[in-house]
Amino acid sequence: MQPDTRGKTAFVFAGGGSFGAIQVGMLHALVEHGVQPDFVVGASVGAINCAYFAGDPTLAGIARLEQLWCGLRRSTIFPMSFGRIAGLFSRSPSLVDSGGLRELIAHHLPYSLLEQAALPLHVVATEQLHGNSVCLSSGPAVEAILASCAIPAIFPPVRVGNQYLIDGAIASNTPVTTAVALGASRLIVLPTGYACALTASPASAIASALHALNMLIAHQLVQDLELMADRAEVLTVPPLCPLAASAYDFSRARELMERAEKTTRHWLEGGGLQRQHIPGALRPHVD
Repeated sequence: MQPDTRGKTAFVFAGGGSFGAIQVGMLHALVEHGVQPDFVVGASVGAINCAYFAGDPTLAGIARLEQLWCGLRRSTIFPMSFGRIAGLFSRSPSLVDSGGLRELIAHHLPYSLLEQAALPLHVVATEQLHGNSVCLSSGPAVEAILASCAIPAIFPPVRVGNQYLIDGAIASNTPVTTAVALGASRLIVLPTGYACALTASPASAIASALHALNMLIAHQLVQDLELMADRAEVLTVPPLCPLAASAYDFSRARELMERAEKTTRHWLEGGGLQRQHIPGALRPHVD
């Protein structure tokens, strides 16, 4: 049974690869400003961030999440091996072993079941065979988060119950629609945006896939924000723009967090929580 969330405020975390660091900076500014949600919803890397935040929704908890992001390495999240790559020509379901990501989540998450989080937590994934959106609100937390992050062909699908699940961003909706379906009347959306200021094409297959997925998420998010505007109060924190980093590059986490914290603080001081507006940085544009 889903908890009663009618009339509540939800923080909604979209996906975005290494741009998930941007959400941590947004979180810092929001909580410092005294903004707190009644529950959280996330997909893909947003599922990781909202799960950690739900475990300790305080500035101290966010500080630990900042430290975690600053210590991340690409090799931990996307370990590559010749054997794994060669396996693509046989029956391997993915390019990358998700063991590193699983260990990272399990080691740092302060609870084992989703329903044990300090805040009500909802993780969005996609059913692999038919593309249905799946909202996970109880059960093993690591499996749910890992499933929501399972980018097709990059990470293997994750079995949860009788279903094989993949990245929550693949379904034809975003966590925004899930939050509204759960009954939230006020949404504060934390997007990651996309790299709008790149001057060259991504240098690897995974980088290209992440860049394309981020653009897909941003554009779908715009559609859902427009669709949900008359069903709830939807407030969207502006993503960073211009942004010339790669969603496959984890070395710039501190820079992204600091930029996002500063821009979010400016947005809050300028009355961002008093007006519904879809940031232009989420729409197709050339910086």
